[in-house]
Amino acid sequence: MVEPVGKIDKPEPRWQAVLALLAVGGIYVALPRPLIVGPKWALPIFIVVLIAPTVVAHRMGKHSLNRTLGIIISSVITLALTASVGLLVAAVPSHKEAPVALLCSGAELWLTNVLVFALWYWRLDGGGPTLRDQRREFGSRSFVFPQMQIEKIERDR
Repeated sequence: MVEPVGKIDKPEPRWQAVLALLAVGGIYVALPRPLIVGPKWALPIFIVVLIAPTVVAHRMGKHSLNRTLGIIISSVITLALTASVGLLVAAVPSHKEAPVALLCSGAELWLTNVLVFALWYWRLDGGGPTLRDQRREFGSRSFVFPQMQIEKIERDR
């Protein structure tokens, strides 16, 4: 169990996650209408509406609420991505969309997939950003990188 730490000197930055969420919303709006489930504006508005309380919960130190809201946002964008990919796959044999439009849509969905994976990985790896901040050192991770194997004494030099 990780002992709670008073004030964290250099907490893990969160702005990259917010930027990735906003990028996912922007890419979703750029998709053609046949690849979107529901209104075009629904997912971006949902993201923006939930980012605000997530940031406030983080600032107030309500980490469990922050984690819950983050998982909800990630789950919804994952479902939207899955639905859009399904619609893209269904559109290929029907020949209703131009090949270039399908290719561009596929690239947009691929980029969204990369961002969604990065958000999930950031949210879950090592217990999430809050636990990583509290540890102040490399703990057990899903993947091990060489710098994680350096002894703590050598890292502090």
